[in-house]
Amino acid sequence: MKLGPRDAPGYFARPEATRTGLLIFGNDAMRVALRRQEVIAALIGPQGEEEMRLTRMPAADLRKDPARLMDAIKAQGFFPGPRVAFVEDATETLAPPILAALQDWQPGDAQVIVTAGALKPTSKLRKAFEAHGNAYAAAIYDDPPSRGEIEPMLGKAGLTEVSPEAMTDLVALSRALDPGDFRQTLEKLSLYMLGSDAALSTDDVATCAPASTEADLDDVLNIVAESRSGEIGPIMKRLRAQGVQPVGLCIAAMRHFRTLYTAASDPGGPSQGIARMRPPVFGPRRDRMTRQAQQWGADRLEAALVLLTDTDLHLRSAGQTAPQMALVERTLIRLAMMGATR
Repeated sequence: MKLGPRDAPGYFARPEATRTGLLIFGNDAMRVALRRQEVIAALIGPQGEEEMRLTRMPAADLRKDPARLMDAIKAQGFFPGPRVAFVEDATETLAPPILAALQDWQPGDAQVIVTAGALKPTSKLRKAFEAHGNAYAAAIYDDPPSRGEIEPMLGKAGLTEVSPEAMTDLVALSRALDPGDFRQTLEKLSLYMLGSDAALSTDDVATCAPASTEADLDDVLNIVAESRSGEIGPIMKRLRAQGVQPVGLCIAAMRHFRTLYTAASDPGGPSQGIARMRPPVFGPRRDRMTRQAQQWGADRLEAALVLLTDTDLHLRSAGQTAPQMALVERTLIRLAMMGATR
């Protein structure tokens, strides 16, 4: 039977132990693996693997010994409880032993869990599970998790009190990160909030979210965008000492000002523009960039991008003889002064 996208998350969280098996397939191996981990843990419990109620078999092992799956589903363990025979990364070449196991399965046998990559509708494996009266086939798509899927994940992480603003940030973050990184972020949030009775806030999300690649340059970019030209010289000395390259600094500045320009040009205003950014901008940084976009306005930000583009071209020019970091520093000072004009 087919397990649709709407029903699949609920079944993965509460699978039926009396089913013959489950096929989980999709393009994204990480998403498939996370769903497989969830359903197996729900079936056999936290002690299931220690009690030898889980038999794992990579595709290569089953290919060498096709009878291994049948032996696994019929074997009787020493501990009571549901058992699982798990076949990992199955392909069409393994259809014969898997289909034979489905056909010979009897109540009391181990449940057959199979993972696979993308399978065509004509796939023998997929057709067998979809046509089986007591087994399921679930396709895992590359869509980010919905709010309804995120809420149970928060509950498992012990994050039961979440502010509406923090939930909005988490939904946005789930669209920017791959599933594994998003789950690690929730685990980090769980540890960060351990022992606290306060609701999860947007600042907490910002603290635990993966840092952006421009994080080390944020200080100088904020100084420029906030027209604090007198502070540029000292921080440029520190950046030079850290080995920051002129081209990299110029590219970071272009990204920052392009973000501000996109926000300032949004029909809903800078606040809506920042909220729609991908990857998302969180917490105090979001408020700060919103103020910067409001202060500059779209016209001056467009002029700033022209200046940065010209500087980038000069840096990459074969005939450029001026010190590159000095050229970038001069551009940043000009930008800071431009932002101060009304």
